[in-house]
Amino acid sequence: MAATSEHHPSRARRYVTTADGGLLLFRVQEVPVVLAPSWWIGSLAVIVLYEPMVSRLLPEAGTLTSWLLSAAFAVLLGLSVLAHELGHCVVALRLGIPVRRLRLFLLGGLSEVARTPKRPRQEGLVAGAGPVVSLALAALCGLLLLAVPGQSAAWLLVAECAVANVAVGVFNLLPGLPLDGGRLLRAGVWALTGRRAGGTRAAVFGGGLVAAGLLVWAIFGLADDSQDKWLRLGVCVVTAWFVAMGAGGELAAETSRSWPEGLRLADLVRPVLQLPAESPVSDALAASAGRGVVLVRADGVAAGLLDETEAERLAATSPHAPAELAAQPIRAETVLIASEPGEDIAERVRETPAWQFLVVDDEGRPSGVLRREDLRVALARRPR
Repeated sequence: MAATSEHHPSRARRYVTTADGGLLLFRVQEVPVVLAPSWWIGSLAVIVLYEPMVSRLLPEAGTLTSWLLSAAFAVLLGLSVLAHELGHCVVALRLGIPVRRLRLFLLGGLSEVARTPKRPRQEGLVAGAGPVVSLALAALCGLLLLAVPGQSAAWLLVAECAVANVAVGVFNLLPGLPLDGGRLLRAGVWALTGRRAGGTRAAVFGGGLVAAGLLVWAIFGLADDSQDKWLRLGVCVVTAWFVAMGAGGELAAETSRSWPEGLRLADLVRPVLQLPAESPVSDALAASAGRGVVLVRADGVAAGLLDETEAERLAATSPHAPAELAAQPIRAETVLIASEPGEDIAERVRETPAWQFLVVDDEGRPSGVLRREDLRVALARRPR
């Protein structure tokens, strides 16, 4: 693994596992690909539930062969999901949308994008990339079946790969969030109406219908005593839960991202005051009442925003210390442009670990400071 190429043992171990116990497989353009612990549980369930079907499809296969082919199907399903998610990941990166990580988990996967697509076209391209990859792999496996002797272990493996990719591709095209079909539906409604929130609500409703449909299909399998009833029941229950939870999460994220009509950023921004970075911290603290303070060095370069908590701590022991010692660095992600759409500002604040943000005009001149708490209170009390 490239991530463990350095020879320092403690660093190598840190790269192998993640904070949530996942296993780091590799990286794609610096995006970590992680195997969650739940993947092993899902794969074990697939092996146990699929083995009886292998025995029926290949009656001449022994017990060991049946279990090995079942395990191969679980691995092929995981690889199919991985290829699907890599399609999302690569297209998102090509469009300039950062991706935090790609994670494989219980019977599924997720490409965790760090920023919401700005336009419906971007949403549609990223969402459609996964199913395209899956269906292309399924078609390739279908062609390979023509060259493999029928009713053999090799034929069954290729058929399993085709089925896995068809299942992943077609299922993800169902029109409900958090599935790709739901994202395509949201992109379509967004493009037609100009409102992303409306597209989200339509796709969340679709997600509810998908979850209900999965449960109904599982119940019919039990009623008809179908050969795959237990496999169908296990997969449908887990997947319906995943879809329902994902749809709810998408709705909550859209709600927190939305910007109340009539609310202006100018109503929330505190006036900005520029002070020399070498000013006594006690003076800077006194000047910060109700305002944001930008500390500027003698060469004209901003040292950062005054961190009032740190300034109070420093002033208690060294009131004449330079205010720069209590400065919060100004990073690209903590700078907001006043003309940005409110939804984009709300999303940036929500995703950036900082308590205050420098607001600048279109020419880069400081126009105020936005504090996270001020925005939170305004979004909570204003009608949506």
